[in-house]
Amino acid sequence: MKTIDGKMFRAMVETGANLLHNNHPEIDALNVFPVPDGDTGTNMSLTFTNGAAEVKKLQSDNLGDIAKTLSKGLLMGARGNSGVILSQIFRGVAKSLKGKETADSVELAEAFANGAKVAYKAVMRPVEGTILTVIREASEAGSAYVKEDMEVEDWFSYFVKEANDALDRTPELLPVLKEVGVVDSGGAGLVVVLTGFMLALAGEEVVRVDVAAQQAAMKEAEEEASKQKGYQVKYSFKIDEGKAKAFTIDGFTHELERTPATEVNVTEKDDVVFVSLSTERPGHTLNVGQRFGELAHITIVNFNEPDYKEPEAQEEAAPSKDTAIISVAAGEGVKKMFLDLRCDDVVSGGQTMNPATEDIVNAVRKVNAKNVIILPNNSNIVMTAEQAATVLEDEIHVIVIPSKTIPQGLAACMMYNTEASLDENVNEMTSALEDVQTGQVTFAIKDTTIDGLEIKANNYMALCNKKIVACVPDKIDALKKALEGLVDDDSEVITIICGEDVTEEEKEAAKSYLEENFEDCELEMNDGGQPVYSFIIGVE
Repeated sequence: MKTIDGKMFRAMVETGANLLHNNHPEIDALNVFPVPDGDTGTNMSLTFTNGAAEVKKLQSDNLGDIAKTLSKGLLMGARGNSGVILSQIFRGVAKSLKGKETADSVELAEAFANGAKVAYKAVMRPVEGTILTVIREASEAGSAYVKEDMEVEDWFSYFVKEANDALDRTPELLPVLKEVGVVDSGGAGLVVVLTGFMLALAGEEVVRVDVAAQQAAMKEAEEEASKQKGYQVKYSFKIDEGKAKAFTIDGFTHELERTPATEVNVTEKDDVVFVSLSTERPGHTLNVGQRFGELAHITIVNFNEPDYKEPEAQEEAAPSKDTAIISVAAGEGVKKMFLDLRCDDVVSGGQTMNPATEDIVNAVRKVNAKNVIILPNNSNIVMTAEQAATVLEDEIHVIVIPSKTIPQGLAACMMYNTEASLDENVNEMTSALEDVQTGQVTFAIKDTTIDGLEIKANNYMALCNKKIVACVPDKIDALKKALEGLVDDDSEVITIICGEDVTEEEKEAAKSYLEENFEDCELEMNDGGQPVYSFIIGVE
C-alpha cells in the first residue's frame, strides 16, 4: 500500500500493544542487574496498553486524531524511564501526523525521526546504548532509505530491520550490557512494538495472551473479597486541646483493636486524626474516637448486605494549603515514616511497580495545594514525576526533588520547615540528598557477573549506592558487608529499614551487630514492610 489511514494505524497500535504484552516477561529478563525488579518490559507494556486503550475508546478514524490520542494515553500511563521515553517517541510521531488523514512512507519516516528528536530532548543526560539509540539509528536509516511512492510495507520492514540491528549493537555502546551478555531492555521493548506495527501492515493478527498468574491472583482476590463481612468505618477528628497530652497513636490504635476491630489504620496530620478500620461493632469504634474530639467525615459501609457492591472510591479533597509534599514508597511502614515527617500523601510504588504519570497527577490534585513538592525516591520514577509536573504546569506549581532512594527522601523530608519559604525549603531539601549514602540488601534472581563480582542466584547481595559489593548466602552477612562499605569515621546516623521478609530473630541479630560495632553513631531501626529489599540502609 502507498499510504496508511487511521483504521490501519489503529490496527497497528492494537497489534503492537498485544505483542508487547505477550513478550514483556522476556524483556523483563533482559534487565542487567540481577535484582528481583524485572520492570522494563512490564512498565513498557502497561504504558503502551494504556495508550492502546485510549485509542480503542476513540470514535474517530482520523489518523491525526488517533496518533494524538495514543500520545496522550502513553503520556498519562507512562511508568518508569522506559515508559516515559516510549511516550515521548510517540509524542513526536503524533506532532508530525497532526491533521493528516493518511500518511505515506516519507511522512512516516519524518514522523519517527521527529519521535527520536523529541525523546532525546526529554532526557537531561541521554545515554547511548539504550532505547534512544535504537530509535535514533533506525529513524536515521529509515530517512536515508525512503523514496517517494515507496510501499509502506517496504519502508516499515526496512525500518524494523534497522531497529533490530541498532538493538544488537547496544552492548558495544554500554559495557555493562556486554559484560552481562544482553541487549538493552528498553530498546528491545521498542523493537517489539515496531514489529507489531509491521505485522499489522502485513495483515497478521496478534491475540493478547492471558497470563495464568494474573488470572490466579485476580481469582484469589475475588474470593477473599467475597468472604469480607462486617462494617468498614472511616472518620476523622481534631484532638481537643485538653486531650492532646493523653492521646498517642499507638495507644489509640490499641484501644480500637480491643473493641474489637481489624485492619486499623490511624494517621495524624496537624492535630487531625484520620481513622480507617473493619469491625462488627461500628458504634464502639466511634465511641473511642469521640473521647478525644468531635467526629467528622463519618463513613460506614455494611459488607453484610447481600446485594452490596464496593462503590468507586471518591476521596474528598483535602483542605487547601500553600505547600504540600508527596512521596513515592512501597511498604506500609515506609509510608508511615513519610507521613510522620509531614508528607501529605504517599503514592504506592517503588522498584517492583513504578507508578504511572496519571497516579502522580491524581495525587498532586488530591492534596489541593498551590505548590507541591514531589519526592520520587527511585531513579526509575524521577522522569515520571517530572512528566507529571509538565502535565500540571498550567494548573499547579510542582517541584520535583530528584531523590533516588528512600533514605534520600526521608532526609529531604526532615529538612522541611513550615516557617521557611518555598525556595528555602527546596534548596535545603535538595542539598540533603547529597548528605545521605544508601545501602540495600536483596536477593539475586540469576547467576551472572557484575563488575567482576560473581553473583549466585538466591544469594543475598549487598549494594552500596547502587554498586553491588558482595553476594553471600546469609542476609545478615550481606547487611554487614553493606555497612562496611557505607560507614566511615565521619558517619553520625545509621538508619535501618527492615523489609517484609526479615524475621524477629534477624532484626535482633542486626540490632546487636549495630550496637556492638557502631556505638559512636546514632542508631535507628524501623519496620518498613517493603518488598524486594530485606534491608534499606541510610547513613548520614
